[in-house]
Amino acid sequence: MRHQEVEVLAIGAGPANLALGIALEELAPKELAAGTLIIEQHDDTVWQRGMLLPWTQSQVSFLKDLVTLRNPRSEFSFVNYLHSIGRLDEFINLGTFTPYRSEISGYLQWVASSLREVQVEYGRRCVSIEPGPSRGGEVSHWLARTADGTVISSRNLVIGAGRDAFVPAELTVLPERRVIHSTRYSHRIEALDPDEVRRIVVIGGAQSAAELLWAAYQRFPEAQCTMLMRSIGLNAYQTSKFTNELFYPSFIDDFYATRAETRRQVLREMHVTNYAGLAPGMLETLYREMYQERLQGTERLRMLTLTDVAGARMDGDEVVLDTVDRKSGERGELRCDLVLLGTGFVRDMPAMVRELAATTGAGEAAVDRNYRMRLPESYTANCYLQGVNEATHGIADSLLSVLASRSQDIVTDLLARRGAPSDEALLAQAL
Repeated sequence: MRHQEVEVLAIGAGPANLALGIALEELAPKELAAGTLIIEQHDDTVWQRGMLLPWTQSQVSFLKDLVTLRNPRSEFSFVNYLHSIGRLDEFINLGTFTPYRSEISGYLQWVASSLREVQVEYGRRCVSIEPGPSRGGEVSHWLARTADGTVISSRNLVIGAGRDAFVPAELTVLPERRVIHSTRYSHRIEALDPDEVRRIVVIGGAQSAAELLWAAYQRFPEAQCTMLMRSIGLNAYQTSKFTNELFYPSFIDDFYATRAETRRQVLREMHVTNYAGLAPGMLETLYREMYQERLQGTERLRMLTLTDVAGARMDGDEVVLDTVDRKSGERGELRCDLVLLGTGFVRDMPAMVRELAATTGAGEAAVDRNYRMRLPESYTANCYLQGVNEATHGIADSLLSVLASRSQDIVTDLLARRGAPSDEALLAQAL
């Protein structure tokens, strides 16, 4: 069994941990950055791997990259990335704040390749994490086991692997080849023959479901594509310049200090700004296509609103969805060849985090203002959670908007607990 020892182990080479890697190189002593390892289960860094479709765009300004809001002079900015690959003129001429997802993905890979001290290793899937043995009543490190049999020991652990995909319980009985969640669409869809898929049902009523519908509609030119949703219909993201201020990093302090009941109210009201809506361009595209189909009498695209899926089963080679009309209560069947899920993610903490909290005796996983998991007093080992703290840090916690500032919060806390001298002076000098 191979053993490694590092000071900081970050799981997942996505935007959150790459932003942390930049912050460590810019704000921390060299030895701490050099003692940091980011591991990624895939062979490269890709943003929104399952839905990296050529026409999809980010909904967030390019200025909310991994570093600019913290350090606008950083060499790791999105603008510097475009300059380094010779595409800055073209991007400026495009006249947009929202890059294509493929550009963000390229930027992330560039960052991962440009880090000088922090190490990024690919093809390393973490299969378990447990506390190291207690010594003198103190737990000072973590043991992470990877699929290749390595045990990585670290004093500081950062989990930034994202949330678990949500698959409705009613659909878990179907064969895996008949159900594709949005997180796996780009990879799984390649194995399907367009001539053999004639009926597709997309479940969900927000942006990811709409993108699945449009992608399937184009890829399977002979297929009937049905979007099934519980809501009354598709809506645009409900945003304004006033509500957008709730995505500022500066709002995190206000939200964290707010009573739990009020936090829940804010999250409910903000739900339509990020999770329950569509980008206006996507809405316009779908509506115009459906309108043209009605003119031509083809109608390959259709939508079933106010409909629940009550069950699912196989009937020979057909998928049968048991449906309930929410208006009348009438039950029915919807038969198809393939089900695509734009159902988002489980709102609870990821399974890896819940299991770790249970193992430590912490009970329910929770973090302090600096994203450090609350652990029993016997723990001097630190664990930070990225992108899963909406309940305490606001709706922007899973978005690009706060990565630059959050990485500084975590590095500041790491330095304070490490006993580094004059942390505030160090940070000011680095900025």
